[in-house]
Amino acid sequence: MSLTRTLTLLVTSTVLIIALVAAVWSYVESNHELEELFDAELAQSTRIVQGLVRHLVDTQALAELPTTLSDTLMLPLDAAVDIDFEADDNEILPGGVGHKYEKKLAFEVWTPDRKPLLDTLNADDNLGLAPGYAWTESRGHRWRTFTLQDPKTSFWIRAAQREDIRGELSQELALGNVLPLILALPLLLITVIIAVQIGFRPLARLEKPIRNMAPERIHPLDDRQAPKEVAGLVQAVNALLKRLDSALERERRFSADAAHELRTPLAALRLNLEKACADHPDLSQDLIHSVDRMVHLVEQMLLLNRVDAGIDFSPSDNNLSAILEQSIADVAPLALRKHIEPVLEDKLGQSMIQCHSALINTLMRSLLANAIQYSPEDTVISTTLTAVGDGYSIDVCDQGPGIDPAERERALSRFVRLDQRQGGGAGLGLAIARRIAELHGGHLILADRPDGGPGLCVQVWLPTRYRVELGQR
Repeated sequence: MSLTRTLTLLVTSTVLIIALVAAVWSYVESNHELEELFDAELAQSTRIVQGLVRHLVDTQALAELPTTLSDTLMLPLDAAVDIDFEADDNEILPGGVGHKYEKKLAFEVWTPDRKPLLDTLNADDNLGLAPGYAWTESRGHRWRTFTLQDPKTSFWIRAAQREDIRGELSQELALGNVLPLILALPLLLITVIIAVQIGFRPLARLEKPIRNMAPERIHPLDDRQAPKEVAGLVQAVNALLKRLDSALERERRFSADAAHELRTPLAALRLNLEKACADHPDLSQDLIHSVDRMVHLVEQMLLLNRVDAGIDFSPSDNNLSAILEQSIADVAPLALRKHIEPVLEDKLGQSMIQCHSALINTLMRSLLANAIQYSPEDTVISTTLTAVGDGYSIDVCDQGPGIDPAERERALSRFVRLDQRQGGGAGLGLAIARRIAELHGGHLILADRPDGGPGLCVQVWLPTRYRVELGQR
């Protein structure tokens, strides 16, 4: 898992958990505070009725109190009007006489000797009169009550409120507090993800030059773009790249010097063998053949060193069809000795491509020579040129033993010969061909024959426009 993904998951998970905990805590606390607020309002309503009763006791006779209290505290509704107090709509009552929630409030008043003067609750209260908060049941609902005794008049007064109304209002208000946080949470998570992505962009900018860096063009990273947290790592990588470039340069210099220095003594050795064995040519053939193999190996090592060095080959516009024809003509004598027929299937005729013609010719001669080496006599080697995408595909197919799919990638490595009994190469031909294709921005793969027959197809794709090492030059 990438660091970006890990950090994003950790941050988003942490934010999500904290936000959910905060939402739950806010909801619970809001409910609790609202319940306390409703209790305070209930006590305040009771004290308002207390003041009304105290005033009426001073101004009216006791017999008139029930009527006055009923007219004051009960809704003045016509009995003929049918109103559904449980409905969610029409909260304002007909004629604007009040609000339907008033039916969900109730009041009770008793004389000092506990005779009821007003009872809009009709509760089954067996607890008796006691000051303070309590719960009671009435008309199929649970009610929250607050009771007090007026110290001046000794009247008992109780106010009640339905529990479902308290719960409905408290939940709506609590959700009103929590809802903005819940709605903002997705936006917050998206912002966190974007912030993490932006924060890791400097690392992505450091990754790109490393990914596209070719072995022959190693250069240090720009540590000015590196965040402070990875500045030490970038400096260590730069030191490693410097040591790696030095090691590769020593290897290239050694290979080039060794191959170059071997050419002259090998040529001299071959001449001396020819002179020494002039009288016995049969005995000298094996020795001369071994020397020729060494010379061929040296030439391939020199070529591979030049290709790996990334020499500026100065591409030009060339007719790929003509290059293929010339390559086949170059290997024709070798094919005729084994009675092998090289065939070119090219319906394009004119296939202009920007490349280094000598290198493409070397690529094709390596592939054709390799196919001839492993093909049996009296067979056909076909070379097919087709246009694919913004480039051209070259398929060289033989009728030899082929290569097992599991071994094909290894066969493209340097100094690898899967069958030591066949041929006299050094295992560099396919490696050189693939490297030349890569230098032009193309690729080389090994595949089965399209007709399903025995043999091997080497497929090379080259872009129309010259691209060296993924466009770097």
